Amino acid sequence: MAECECLPNCPFFNDRMSGLPSTAQMLKDKYCLGDCSGCARHQVFLAAGSANVPADLFPGETARVAGILASLG
Repeated sequence: MAECECLPNCPFFNDRMSGLPSTAQMLKDKYCLGDCSGCARHQVFLAAGSANVPADLFPGETARVAGILASLG
């Protein structure tokens, strides 16, 4: 199974989810292992680079992606 190239350094999982290991694993299984195209963080990363991924963006918040990218100009 392929792993998202962002996972090793993803602050969402490596910082924010450290206290919720079961939830983190569930989200990793859904968004980071295999097809990561559904991850909002990954979508912003691909379109605008890691520096433009908001710290508060959850993987499932794909509705925010268009607004984030639009705000970058």
